[in-house]
Amino acid sequence: MPRVLSAACVGNGMRKIGKALALGDMLLCLALAGAYGYIHGAGGELKQMPTAAMVEAEGPEEPVEIRRIALTFDDGPHPRYTQQLLDGLKERGVQATFFVTGEHAELHPDIIRRMQEEGHLIGNHTYSHMQLRKSNREVFKEELIRTNEILEEITGQEVVYVRPPYGSWDKSFEKELNMFPVLWTVDTLDWCSSNADRITQKIVGKVEENDIILMHDYYDTSVEAALKAVDALLEQGYTFVTVEEILFD
Repeated sequence: MPRVLSAACVGNGMRKIGKALALGDMLLCLALAGAYGYIHGAGGELKQMPTAAMVEAEGPEEPVEIRRIALTFDDGPHPRYTQQLLDGLKERGVQATFFVTGEHAELHPDIIRRMQEEGHLIGNHTYSHMQLRKSNREVFKEELIRTNEILEEITGQEVVYVRPPYGSWDKSFEKELNMFPVLWTVDTLDWCSSNADRITQKIVGKVEENDIILMHDYYDTSVEAALKAVDALLEQGYTFVTVEEILFD
């Protein structure tokens, strides 16, 4: 005989079928929502998800352009002006390159150590600011060696970069001393001007990306002009780096 189902059994079965259908409808809705890029938000509202087509349309983020320049200072350290300059650079989070003479480094080793501790690059500017000539090649070379020894004793680091006074250089020194010469692309002529604003205008008006700016930390107007120029160029989006980042990156 066929089995006779009670009314209660039929009712339970219908409720199970209804739940199954409801669950199936919900899964179907979720699948459709996912296909069209929608999800439920925290408050129950539908929010659109980024689809592959949307990401492709937007495209990848463009890399941020970094416009780098290097600020360099010769002839120091000066017991007063170099300290003022270091204070201003530290306040602005800016690194620079200092080409120091051996005789001034001997007099102010504490300033050399401060330069190193605050992330500046230190280079050789001969012992007595000697200009290389045909007649003094060996004496010039001895000054470079002596200054390297002084700086290495103070910092514990090998000196690689040299700025020859007046730009006079003998390429054979590069192999003999394992040193790399660093010249400049913007000469501020700050040493022959007492007008800080004029020096600042010359820097800001001439500088371009990857320039190496020549200044001196031995004059109060140079320090004033340098910090004003830093403020102006930071506002223009420039990033100050040491010369090695300009030369080799």
